[in-house]
Amino acid sequence: MKLETFTFNLELKNTFTISYGSRDFQPTLIVALTQGDFTGYGEAAATSYYGVTVENMIAALKKVEPLVQKNIDSTPEELWELTSPHLKENPFAQCALDIAMHDLHGKRNGLPLYKMWGLTLDKIPLTNYTIGIDTVEKMIQKISEFPWPLYKIKLGTNEDVKIVKELRKHTNAVFRVDANAAWTAEQAIENANQLKDLNVEFIEQPLAVNDIEGMKLLYKNSVLPLIADESCIVESDVKKCAAYYHGVNIKLTKCGGLTPGKRMVEEARRLGLKVMVGCMTESTVGVSAIAQLLPLLDYVDMDGPLLLKSDIADGVKIYDEKVHFPDRNGTGAQLYKEHSI
Repeated sequence: MKLETFTFNLELKNTFTISYGSRDFQPTLIVALTQGDFTGYGEAAATSYYGVTVENMIAALKKVEPLVQKNIDSTPEELWELTSPHLKENPFAQCALDIAMHDLHGKRNGLPLYKMWGLTLDKIPLTNYTIGIDTVEKMIQKISEFPWPLYKIKLGTNEDVKIVKELRKHTNAVFRVDANAAWTAEQAIENANQLKDLNVEFIEQPLAVNDIEGMKLLYKNSVLPLIADESCIVESDVKKCAAYYHGVNIKLTKCGGLTPGKRMVEEARRLGLKVMVGCMTESTVGVSAIAQLLPLLDYVDMDGPLLLKSDIADGVKIYDEKVHFPDRNGTGAQLYKEHSI
């Protein structure tokens, strides 16, 4: 068994801005797990907002490498449980390892991962395409440069409704809005009333995570569905969100990979919540892992590779308003030749 790590600084097509800040590059870590003739690939994007760097992910993985070596014949779920106590402070590192293990496991068994889970691709959602905060002119330009039937609009300014009204003049696409916790309950109630008439499907994370009283008020009065993002990080959050949200957006990097992510999807379903899985501007390696969950989802945000100037991997691809799965086992991801091991 061999565990290797590769770092990339993914260049974005456009400066990407949300209420937390802006960036032109996305640092990311690729994990490669090799056993015999098979190599599994995993990924986690480093996110400064959560204190995650490629360096601290690599350091965390070095510590568990002997444990991985000893238990490489285990299932991904078994390995996740074994490594979890050592990686609980760095779920992003655990995510990259867990995805690589799932990919390897699928390849060892000669099946795409979704088929190992007994799923089919008969009915899967299409990803939205994200428009980051910018001048209205530049946001309109991004829409015109990438015509798509479904956009996620990042908000969190003093003129959010005005922005959506202007964008609506240039496309008939469905909008989703993500306030990234920037609104008050009163703002969200008023904004929802106006956004509903602008063909907005739902509002993602309107309030701060700790504004429970605000969420109680908003949940009772919102005319649009509310989807938790920052309020739904780990498995125990799903049940908490059921009281104040209509659905949850699960991020594999935040919860620690496909193993807990799939459990969160199943728990949300049991609680009657709508289910979304989102990306963190990963390459096709990370997005190919998300794609394995598509048959279980209502919504998905897996547009990371679409936001990049150039990708580093082949795998599940999105074009012609469809999701295209490769004829490969595991997650289907493999690094392009110039990056491969």
